[in-house]
Amino acid sequence: MAAALVPVGLGGWLLWQGVSGAQDSGGSDAGKGETATATATPSGSGSAADSPSAEPSGTDGPSSGKPSGDASTSSSTPSPSPKPSTSPSPSPSGTTPRTGPLKGKVVVIDPGHNPRNRDHPTQIARQVDVGTHRKECDTTGTATNAGYSEAAFNLDLAHRLRKLLEEQGATVKLTQDNDRPYGPCIDERARIGNEAKADAVVSLHADGSSAGNRGFHVILPGKVKAGAADTSAIVAPSRELGERIAGGFVRRTGNAPSNYIGGGTGLDVRKDLGGLNLSKVPKVFIECGNMRDADDAAQLTNGTWRQKAARGISEGIAGFLKG
Repeated sequence: MAAALVPVGLGGWLLWQGVSGAQDSGGSDAGKGETATATATPSGSGSAADSPSAEPSGTDGPSSGKPSGDASTSSSTPSPSPKPSTSPSPSPSGTTPRTGPLKGKVVVIDPGHNPRNRDHPTQIARQVDVGTHRKECDTTGTATNAGYSEAAFNLDLAHRLRKLLEEQGATVKLTQDNDRPYGPCIDERARIGNEAKADAVVSLHADGSSAGNRGFHVILPGKVKAGAADTSAIVAPSRELGERIAGGFVRRTGNAPSNYIGGGTGLDVRKDLGGLNLSKVPKVFIECGNMRDADDAAQLTNGTWRQKAARGISEGIAGFLKG
């Protein structure tokens, strides 16, 4: 399916007719920044690692409400967020037959942060080289006001996205699956994609900006050449990947691009993120919404909406890989 929106100069995105009422025909509820602006200073600005959002103090605990359809992240150490038994089990990597239009393609999904980062403050505060400068290994991420953590959201979305891509024949690798005590650090996250020789890498996040700031945005790598960082070869394909993901996201969720980052385009170019600076393969970040805004949070904690988001992202990735 063609992209649902195209950039039109500085005027923003042109949405296809009816996109605001788009429905996810394949979805199932059972299956259900660091960039400063005059009006938006994401929580933790200035100290975050490879994400525009850092955890507000005291918010990464158990939620007082239950996010619907939250998929399990790991049996070893539970995530701080509740996981209703009605959600789908994560598809084990390597169990889906490799047939379909994406056969032979490798996708690395990078669920931002780690549910147990909070237990390892010293380790995640360690500085690592991102080419242009040094930066924290990782951060805890943000959370909704009710306590649903970004790390749990990222993993749930990653499981849904993995299943959709594997069903199309892709080989999918996750940088972490709540299977390690913390991290990985941002330089290792980039290295995982590089060593996998991935055809596409997508880092999943949700923002922690001020209430009233709404919408998603896709972060693209800027041209950087310093130390170990050289994005010259990936800037153009990463932009294509990001535009396709933005199109799929709007088409499936009906959500508008961010009203506080990207000037209405849904795209934001960054040169300070190690996960992009150190990548040798096409890679983007997506901030799926603002966890600190009540309206966005209501969607981010809803399993049906997360399934739509996963389907939109998967369609964007598939469109990029098919060319």
